[in-house]
Amino acid sequence: MPTPFLSSEEYDERAHQLYNEGQYEEALSVLREGLTLYPSSVELHVGVGYARLAREEYAWARRAFEEALVLEPEHEDGLAGLGETLLKFGVEDAALRCFHRILELGYTDDVDLVLQVGRSLFREASLRDSQTLFAEALHFFEAAVAQSEDSAEAVACVGYAKHRLSDDDGSIGALRKALQLDADHSEARIYLANLLYDRGEFEGALYHFERTHPEDHWDELGIWRLIELKRAVYKLDEGDAELKPWDERLTELNDGVDDIDELLMEIEPHRGAIQKGTDPEIARNQLELFGSLLTGLVDTRAEDAPHHVVASDGTPYRGSWDEIVTGMRDSDAEVAGHTVEEYMQRTARRVLIQTGIQLPSHDAESFVRASARAGLLRIVR
Repeated sequence: MPTPFLSSEEYDERAHQLYNEGQYEEALSVLREGLTLYPSSVELHVGVGYARLAREEYAWARRAFEEALVLEPEHEDGLAGLGETLLKFGVEDAALRCFHRILELGYTDDVDLVLQVGRSLFREASLRDSQTLFAEALHFFEAAVAQSEDSAEAVACVGYAKHRLSDDDGSIGALRKALQLDADHSEARIYLANLLYDRGEFEGALYHFERTHPEDHWDELGIWRLIELKRAVYKLDEGDAELKPWDERLTELNDGVDDIDELLMEIEPHRGAIQKGTDPEIARNQLELFGSLLTGLVDTRAEDAPHHVVASDGTPYRGSWDEIVTGMRDSDAEVAGHTVEEYMQRTARRVLIQTGIQLPSHDAESFVRASARAGLLRIVR
């Protein structure tokens, strides 16, 4: 039953708190109640839009944002929300008009809003591998840096976008600057470490990997590489106590893959890192983006990396991680005609049933490294 003594601002505040806690349905209930009393409240309509967007109810989100903009055509949060929703429908030109209008109206000083727009562009660009959207994301990230040069997050985002636009030198420079501004920016440090690893700068990669903590990692890639470098440099045995926290983190990440997650990975293999146990707003603005970053890092690393793997039957495989897994698939008569992704998924299910060990099946390198640790093959190089 409506509570008349609450103002529209109080309804909005209540809903925002519920939204931040990930209680989207409860937030919607509060917003609907508020709108019965204050049907012309732009903020409440915008709130409905973001709650719907978080629930991936894009058609309803679009309607809510459009209703808000009818009431106030130049509402910055409404424009940002509608733009993000239009991207989901593939209406890029209209989405970009919404985003650019925010800058035209002078909201460049709202660094959080500008970063929000850049992140939404970056996430969609990662899903589509769109250089146009990556360039647009970079534009907004650079606008944020222009307003706040000491924002490590803004500078790091510039680095992420430059990497996806094939400017690795610019990316590394930006990421290093971000770490100068905030040495505890774990996402930037992990990304920089992976970039250095891909360039063959293993000493620099290990330097940065060693300045992260296991809980900073939301993808297996960086952990596998850290373990590999530690074992090579410090001559550690596989069960060394120094590696134990990292092994435990790998187990945690693999345990986080439930039936729904596996289904999503089969349907959308580029969704990114599995995320859990974090504040929903941070997950939306940080970890979701970071999942896209790491997915892109995997997708764009050199395909001709010289690796050497020996299977349990003595068969050698050489080439990039993708080429090695392709060779393993081709040697398995039971999966003839299946894609590499299907081969990894089928193998992971079989190993889980037979041994109880869960292999990641969304990335070739992680799949091979996990197989080696399970004793199914040996990595020579």
